[in-house]
Amino acid sequence: MVPDVSPALLAKYDVPGPRYTSYPAVPDWRGAFDHEAWAGHLGVLGTTDAPLALYVHLPFCASRCLYCGCNATVTTRAEIVDRYLTRLYTELDMLRAAIGERPRVCEMHWGGGTPNFLSDAQVEQLFQRLQDTFGIDARTECSVEADPRLVTREQLRTFRQLGFSRISYGVQDVDEHVQEAIGRIQPATMVRDMVELAREEGFAGLNLDLIYGLPRQTPESFANTIETALSFSPDRVACFGYAHVPWMKAHQKRIDEDTLPRAWDRFALFRDSVRRFTDSGYRWIGIDHFARPEDSLALAADAGRLHRNFMGYTTRSGENLLGIGVSSISEIDGWFAQNAGELGPWQREIDAQRLPITRGHVMSDDDRARGAAVAHLMCNGELPFDLFPGDIEPLVDTYEQFAADGLVIFESDRLAVTPLGRFFLRNLAFPLDAYRGATDGPRRFSRAV
Repeated sequence: MVPDVSPALLAKYDVPGPRYTSYPAVPDWRGAFDHEAWAGHLGVLGTTDAPLALYVHLPFCASRCLYCGCNATVTTRAEIVDRYLTRLYTELDMLRAAIGERPRVCEMHWGGGTPNFLSDAQVEQLFQRLQDTFGIDARTECSVEADPRLVTREQLRTFRQLGFSRISYGVQDVDEHVQEAIGRIQPATMVRDMVELAREEGFAGLNLDLIYGLPRQTPESFANTIETALSFSPDRVACFGYAHVPWMKAHQKRIDEDTLPRAWDRFALFRDSVRRFTDSGYRWIGIDHFARPEDSLALAADAGRLHRNFMGYTTRSGENLLGIGVSSISEIDGWFAQNAGELGPWQREIDAQRLPITRGHVMSDDDRARGAAVAHLMCNGELPFDLFPGDIEPLVDTYEQFAADGLVIFESDRLAVTPLGRFFLRNLAFPLDAYRGATDGPRRFSRAV
């Protein structure tokens, strides 16, 4: 049963904070190395049996969606994509030289932007170059994000022949008034056709992405979006909160802020979504994911193998994550690194034969301990006391306010998150964050609820 949340409790905890896809969060990283040091560190991937996950960023889109917070470039020119891919292959050559032996890849995800903006020939060539650099085989779980408006049967067949088994469709909302407000017209009937097409072509995993908090959304309209999504019988659904950050994404200034749901209405959209998905048999995973009980993500959650990184919630098969392409982020053996976030600087670094990192962080022992505690809390809804570094008593004192509000309960060896506390997981991680408080503010992070 999904509990009720009072407006007063929401107001108390609806504050800015990290999403904790890493710890420390990216704005808190302290750059401590250059591209040469990063290249030297990557050699660990050639000497370890630890599984590796790949993320490949393909930033191009055919048009601009006004809600978008991703690193995306709008173009209609194939030669721009070709030039990007040529430099991506140069990045792969540098990575191969730094790593040495080809590490086995347990999972690979293509994100964007719009990965299926690429032509079939570009997709095939990119996959081949990745396979030349890394150990990608039939055991590798390959997934791709796709815009249903661009999907063709031939494209799906190409991805399947290469070994992609999971596809994520960006749906966001099916209401035509919301679609007009966000600049993304995509009839539900078209999405249904593309879902059926993916299944016909043999995709074993079908994910849908939805967004709550968009302009013109109402409880009735988003309830219809949820019902429509359920009618497609997806294996997983990610239901993200819209982050309105026009100071970071200038195109969001075109959204009329008066049409955005206010805090309580926005939260109610998500609360009602949780109720509907769970009533329909889906498991609520972490913050904002839902999965069928038989899906590998739900099974990983049941077994305590769930993991959270820059790709979201995963089955924890990859202990190291290597990001490739503009803006991508890596987490390798206690080191974080992010590639340049804009095409121009990324291209200049590639052309200068330098790995294009723009910032990074080497985790301290304290970072590692706190990061493990944050990840366990975000994935498993509990905080074993032996995961927290240092004196536990001050931490217990801090969590007493959460217990008084009904968000956690104390047990002999841990804190357990209550059903009510599930809505405030990010807030519950704040006391574990040694970096929180120095420069927090609305222009650094989205709101926590």
